[in-house]
Amino acid sequence: MSGKNYHIRRKLGRFVRFASAAVTVSVLLYVLMALFYTTEEEKRLQRENALYEKYYPTLKEKARLVGDVVEGLEMKDNDLYGNVFGTEAPSVDAITAADVISGSDSLSESFFLSYSASKSESLRMMARNVEENFREIYRLMAQRADSLPPLSMPLEEMSYVQTGGSVGMKHSSVYDVDQQHDGIDLVAPQGSPVLASADGVVREVILSEKGLGNIVEVDHRNGYVTRYALLGDVSVSRGRTVCRGQRIGTVGISFTTPMPHLHYEVLRDGEVLDPVHFLFASVEPDEYAKMLYMAVSTRLSLD
Repeated sequence: MSGKNYHIRRKLGRFVRFASAAVTVSVLLYVLMALFYTTEEEKRLQRENALYEKYYPTLKEKARLVGDVVEGLEMKDNDLYGNVFGTEAPSVDAITAADVISGSDSLSESFFLSYSASKSESLRMMARNVEENFREIYRLMAQRADSLPPLSMPLEEMSYVQTGGSVGMKHSSVYDVDQQHDGIDLVAPQGSPVLASADGVVREVILSEKGLGNIVEVDHRNGYVTRYALLGDVSVSRGRTVCRGQRIGTVGISFTTPMPHLHYEVLRDGEVLDPVHFLFASVEPDEYAKMLYMAVSTRLSLD
């Protein structure tokens, strides 16, 4: 029995030595392959790293130059805004809290996780509220025959940076006093096409060199009227039917305004409404948010 156990131990020992030798040889072969043999993927990565090392100083310098150019453009934009509106340009970044923490590297990972979780839940609740509100709006619109659909932008390729002061007390650049402003100023080059915001009938055409200059009023039924003032050329006549997006005139300028722009109004039964609230469907949500912020923040009227 003891002889049998001896043979088993010998075989087991031989197997262990063989397995150890095989593992040792495998490790040595792996180390040698890693040291002296390079795969095609590794060669490609090495070539890319070499290119990055070579061009990094140049790219870094170009990035610095681009940053300087952007900063210069921002200064020019601020100067232009100051010359037009007589104040510093409002920071549209104030409408988002994203930049509040984006530049911080001292916050813990747990903070960002909890912050993201709370924000996600808030956004989900807001989305549910928005959906419910839209359902209610559609229900009310289906029940009422006196509603006005969202209006189209009266200018082509409108950007939020063209937005001036909207409805409210504004400082007049013409009379240098605070006075009620009944529309929104949309800055555009002289001669730019002015478009009808919705289907309707031209209710009034006023040609004048005083006040708001040439004016076109379009009746959209249900008591809603849009007014387009400070026009250059007028392309429509009283009583004419116009379609959404149809050209009704051009942006003009007068001796009493500092620069060409469209003075745009929305009224219902003679009551002045804020036009910016009717233009949300014409631009992207982010663009509209910035446009709304500019309309509220700008304290100067160009009329």
